[in-house]
Amino acid sequence: MNPAEAYILKQVEPYKSILLQLQTIVEAVAPNAELLYKYRIPFYYHNGFPLCYLNQSKDYVDLAFWHGDQLKKYRKHFVTTNRKIVTSLRYRSVDDINDEVVVYVIEQQLAINSNPFKLVLKPRKKG
Repeated sequence: MNPAEAYILKQVEPYKSILLQLQTIVEAVAPNAELLYKYRIPFYYHNGFPLCYLNQSKDYVDLAFWHGDQLKKYRKHFVTTNRKIVTSLRYRSVDDINDEVVVYVIEQQLAINSNPFKLVLKPRKKG
């Protein structure tokens, strides 16, 4: 078992069930995505680019992604407060998960398919 899977399975309920449901949706939409353990949380990568990550924090689970500013549908579902680059969908129970919204986000992230880390890197000064 890889560390990302271990992270998911060690969570207490209801967070483990939320994470498992999100994992199932992501892997159904992006079957070639690779689940890695980066920055102490599960990250999905597709074709070498970060696709999204899962994070259990406080009393919720975030499915976080970049390029949220380019997504036009389901804006009311996105959490952007106190964030400059990352957008997320936040869940407190499995019943809160709207499959249609998650599928839309993952499909759009796959279509954008660019490196989100370039958004936060500052240009190097020459000299």
